[in-house]
Amino acid sequence: MTAIAPIAIIGTGIAGLSAAQTLHAAGYELQLFDKSRGSGGRMSSKRSDAGALDLGAQYFTARDRRFVEAVQHWQARGWVAEWQPSLYHYRDGQLSASPDEQLRWVGIPRMSAITRALLGALPVHFSCRITEVFRGEQHWHLQDADGGSHGPFSHVVIATPAPQASALLASAPKLAAAAAGVPMEPTWAAALAFDSPLQTKVEGCFVHDSPLDWLARNRSKPGRETTLDTWVLHASSSWSKQHLDLPKEEVVEQLLGAFAEMIGCTLPAPTFSLAHRWLYARPGAAHQWGALADADLGLYACGDWCLSGRVEGAWLSGQEAAHKLIGHLQ
Repeated sequence: MTAIAPIAIIGTGIAGLSAAQTLHAAGYELQLFDKSRGSGGRMSSKRSDAGALDLGAQYFTARDRRFVEAVQHWQARGWVAEWQPSLYHYRDGQLSASPDEQLRWVGIPRMSAITRALLGALPVHFSCRITEVFRGEQHWHLQDADGGSHGPFSHVVIATPAPQASALLASAPKLAAAAAGVPMEPTWAAALAFDSPLQTKVEGCFVHDSPLDWLARNRSKPGRETTLDTWVLHASSSWSKQHLDLPKEEVVEQLLGAFAEMIGCTLPAPTFSLAHRWLYARPGAAHQWGALADADLGLYACGDWCLSGRVEGAWLSGQEAAHKLIGHLQ
């Protein structure tokens, strides 16, 4: 059964595209919107002079049976591969090998390959920031930041970080209040590249008691082809909050200093560096909503903040939103 008007999906991260795939497979017409120039959200990758860099999600795990099956399908299609880094912890000034052996997955040749593949040929409006979702006599309409109007739509699925979703859910006050109550924590990310490989066995590291929270040797991931030794550093949420408006050059300088202090080898000057601020990097608390829905209105919201905060949670939340919508229409 097909809705009279198309369904709008705002956000083309993993949650929005999970919902989109399920709705498309069920025969519904869709239109997707994203404020960025490409898909992925926090799973997006940045092309740079040092090659493609995964500045957001570094990897993901799969625990739920449904997501495991999806990842196996992605692997068969060549979209993802296992990443088996030489993993460490840094605590109290000491590097120690991590006993953690859980299976980690990455997109190939970059994280954004997953969402690009999921998007496929679905109709999408990039560089289109939706600022308002409003109801006409029978249908939903969207207003963008440039004053453009989009619609009519039978239903709207909002797949953005909680603070942005709250603003777009104004027509459903209870849903808006729930989203508004979810704190989202920021993360500063920095990328560094060195002409010669650093003399360290570390390929991934969980960092404690430092401005850093995580670091990864980007070229250790499968499918990354670069002659440079590239690294991605993530600052801790607390450090990122304290330095939210620090100039990018100073972010790189401070995180480089923390990196040099803990990596355990001589650190030459990087030949390339950049910083990126994720204002809504992760939810500050886990919820078990699955997805938010007002079926009578035709408004739905999904994202990692509705579940675990992980990539898996985002995908499952998108599934939940799509199934709730389909169930209401059938």
